[in-house]
Amino acid sequence: MPSDVKDAQHHTLTGDFHFFRKFESLYLPDARDIIVYLPPGYRRKRIRRYPVLYLHDGQNVFDVATSFRGDEWQVDETAEALIVAGSIEPLIVVGVYNTGEHRIDEYTPTLDASHGRGGKSHLYSAMLRREIKPMIDREFRTRKGPENTGLGGSSLGGLVTLEMGLSHPEVFGKLAVMSPALWWDKQMLLGRVQALPEKLPLRIWLDMGLDEGERCVHDTRQMRDLLERKGWVQGRDLQHWEYPDAGHTESAWAARMGQVLQFLFPA
Repeated sequence: MPSDVKDAQHHTLTGDFHFFRKFESLYLPDARDIIVYLPPGYRRKRIRRYPVLYLHDGQNVFDVATSFRGDEWQVDETAEALIVAGSIEPLIVVGVYNTGEHRIDEYTPTLDASHGRGGKSHLYSAMLRREIKPMIDREFRTRKGPENTGLGGSSLGGLVTLEMGLSHPEVFGKLAVMSPALWWDKQMLLGRVQALPEKLPLRIWLDMGLDEGERCVHDTRQMRDLLERKGWVQGRDLQHWEYPDAGHTESAWAARMGQVLQFLFPA
């Protein structure tokens, strides 16, 4: 448990953590916290370098005390168990907090007229690529390159993950696209994939719970089909999964994080 966490009995952090409090960006006006999970053995093995997974909605990723409605993804507990078991490659996980009311704008690539907002993900992306990732690479023993850099999120976080991967495959090579909000702006991201001139070097996890609504399930299946037509192969560099009885909740995403990590960062 990190020393700067107060009232530890209310927190559920498992493992070794580092915090960057009130990180300020040149691209976006709102400061945000960044939480970094370090794998078992990181402090002892001072030569080894590690791949990195960046996750949106960072307050929901590790800690029930900061998560939405007190429901967290348990990425720390899941990663710890899988690393110790030798089921995944040891990795660093970076949770980038959202900024509440500005989350929708930052996680969407276009203005959606039906919502009257959106379209600032290019600024959020610039912050991640040009400020946060270089900082993480300076402060920790990371392995650089897209083959060692993952990005993930759910809902609008899934949408922005796929959009950022398509726009910057030279930075992010592994994508966890969970319950993506592909309905945004008349399914603009489906059109974006359909217009790709060629397949990109991306390893993509794509999922949806069957209790998230018929439209969301249909959109995700359409995305799977488009990716396969562009050359992605199921089970090799694409994994599409549907979960019966799974809704649009933090606990549903927590339940499948083990599969996500094993696909993106296999031992």
